[in-house]
Amino acid sequence: MLILVRHGRTEANAGGLLQGRLDLPLDELGRAQAAAVGEVLSGAGRVVCSPLLRTRQTAEALGLPVTVDERWVELDYGEWDGQPLGSLPREAWATWRADIGFTPPGGESLVTLGARVREACADLCDEAAEHDVVVVSHVSPIKAAAAWALGTSDDITWRLFLSPASITRVVTAGPAPSLHAFNDTAHLAALAP
Repeated sequence: MLILVRHGRTEANAGGLLQGRLDLPLDELGRAQAAAVGEVLSGAGRVVCSPLLRTRQTAEALGLPVTVDERWVELDYGEWDGQPLGSLPREAWATWRADIGFTPPGGESLVTLGARVREACADLCDEAAEHDVVVVSHVSPIKAAAAWALGTSDDITWRLFLSPASITRVVTAGPAPSLHAFNDTAHLAALAP
């Protein structure tokens, strides 16, 4: 099974900022979330993660060797990195939501992200059919992986919600990938306020 984990919370997540390629650590809650992920997924056969610190910290909580794969890095928001989501011009926001080929200034499009994530998924597909492969990544790559599993376009990105430290499961054995769980947060119940 391919098990996709969004990293634990950071201060930027808590503050509603576009985090993209900003390389921030987990905050206190994020470290607790990573520990909870580690408790339920420690028996995995392999762990892969994005190169960014927040994913590496989450992946390390599994207590297994970690392989870094650049293809799982978050969408590049370019000049919008670190900005509050609500500060984006309305026109730009509307265009971005309507056109998956739209590229934020100096960033990358959802189409470009989707292509690299689909390649990364395909490369792990056979291995994940044999044993669990955990990928610790970010909201946009995991949404792209869900689109891959569903055999659909990246335009579903804006219709999906993914919580920090959530778990998404894709079965890769069989004729086509199959999405078995999305945004599972049951393991985080003890951390709720």
